[in-house]
Amino acid sequence: MIKEKISIEETNINLITDLEKHKLYYYILTIRQELKNYIFRHEDFLLSLEPVLVEDAPLIVKMMARAGRKAEVGPMAAVAGSIAQLSMLYLVGEGAKKAIVDNGGDVSLKTNEDVVMGLYAGNSSLSGQLGFKIKHEKTPMGICTSSGTVGHSISFGRADSVTVFAEEASTADALATSIANEVLGKIDSDAVGNGLARAEEFRPYLKGVLIIVGESAGIVGKIPHIIKTDKKVVLEDLFDVY
Repeated sequence: MIKEKISIEETNINLITDLEKHKLYYYILTIRQELKNYIFRHEDFLLSLEPVLVEDAPLIVKMMARAGRKAEVGPMAAVAGSIAQLSMLYLVGEGAKKAIVDNGGDVSLKTNEDVVMGLYAGNSSLSGQLGFKIKHEKTPMGICTSSGTVGHSISFGRADSVTVFAEEASTADALATSIANEVLGKIDSDAVGNGLARAEEFRPYLKGVLIIVGESAGIVGKIPHIIKTDKKVVLEDLFDVY
């Protein structure tokens, strides 16, 4: 089993795979360049906080735009999840039986054995205390987290973490952003409730959502089995795979 880090500008991948010779670095370099070339010609794709329509575009652009339309946000909300998803699909296409791609906390995985992922939730006491047991038969799966208190992504809410489980990481990423934007309210439990109400609007596109604000938490849909873990989780790895 190979554990590897791949960093290309804003893309920071933590990779676990059984594929020794994968050349994933060069694949990511290629899709990133395709995205940058498209943005150079269509600046609105980069700047828009609303869904955009695309026609003649690379796969990564179409994937991001589709996810943004589902989640009612701009396409860049899905960039990390889309890169993770395309990377996972590339590895599986090359013959990988296990491909876990964590792009700064946005995860796409296909695996032939169960794995546990630990959750980082900012300053919440639940951070580093919870893990999700992902059953291999439920993969491929996208697991993405948005936060209003940690990380560099734009969020208008105050969630310590909004974790979305969906079939595709691109969709999970955009939905996590959209839901996190609505985690508003001075009282933690009210903020969680507002986020859950927003999550209900997207039930056709997701498996489940976990929202954490301080000591309050709530769930919509079905999420993987939660287990207790004392695994240390650091900011750079919103999900720790072990």
